[in-house]
Order: sequence, then C-alpha cells, then structure tokens
Amino acid sequence: MNLLERVANSKIMTAFLYLLFAAYLLLLSYLLFFGYYRQDIRVEDYNLTPFETIKMYIIYMDYFSFRIWFTNLFGNIIAFMPLGFLLPLLSERWKGAIKITIFSFFVSLTVETIQLVFHVGGFDVDDMILNTIGGLFGYMLLKILQSAAAAMLIQSKVHK
Repeated sequence: MNLLERVANSKIMTAFLYLLFAAYLLLLSYLLFFGYYRQDIRVEDYNLTPFETIKMYIIYMDYFSFRIWFTNLFGNIIAFMPLGFLLPLLSERWKGAIKITIFSFFVSLTVETIQLVFHVGGFDVDDMILNTIGGLFGYMLLKILQSAAAAMLIQSKVHK
C-alpha cells in the first residue's frame, strides 16, 4: 500500500472528513436559515409549480443584478454539491447516484418546509429541484475525481 492509499484509509482522514462535513452542515444551516439576506416572511410564501422560479430568473435576467440572478439559479446547486460529494466518502451506505439524489431531495424538502414553517424563507419547489441537482452533481464530481485518481495510480504503477 503506497502513502496515498494509507492516508486515504487512515483514521486521521476519516476524522478530517467528518469534521469537514460538520463544518459544511453548520455553514449550510447558517446560509439557509440565518443568513444576512434572510428576511422574516409574514405571509406564507411558496411556489409549487416546477420550473416557475427558474424560468422567471432566466426570462427576466436583465431585471436582476448578477449576484441575485446567479445566487438564485446556481447557489442552490453549489450549496448542495458537498452533500453529494462528502456523504459517500463517510459511509458505504451512501454510495450510488440514486441514493444521493433521493437523500438530497429529502434534505431539501426538509429545509424548504422548515423555512416555510419558521418564516425564514419561502417553500419553493424549484429550490428543491436545484438542491437535488446539486447533490447529484457533487456525487458525479466525486466519481470523476475517484476515476482520475485511480487512473493516475495505475499509470504510476505501470511506470515504476
């Protein structure tokens, strides 16, 4: 076993990944429930029509600042990518695109429901779609990086 494999399988790496995951969950919780841009919503605010909000941000993109436009379309994807990336590294149970996609969906459903109930955001089915895509993209990135690392490892063994 080479040094890279020993580090990847070590207790230190596992502890680091759990610490990283905990930090990610804390940051995500802050952004989703307590972030500076969150406002107290007095009226029940929700969107149950798939792609309505996404379509609005695409069609009327000239009416939004780039920051608002980008955050609303890509922020949810980026925010959930670590979930799909880190969970399979922490547990064999979460290996598989379907498992990660379903888990990302239910985490997103929980987040949207909490935001609605506690008036720290609105329930938006489009956020759920984007969050779920983010979890899946995170998993896909992990698989790409794992394949690249495996190919490099094989290549290094061939050239020894």
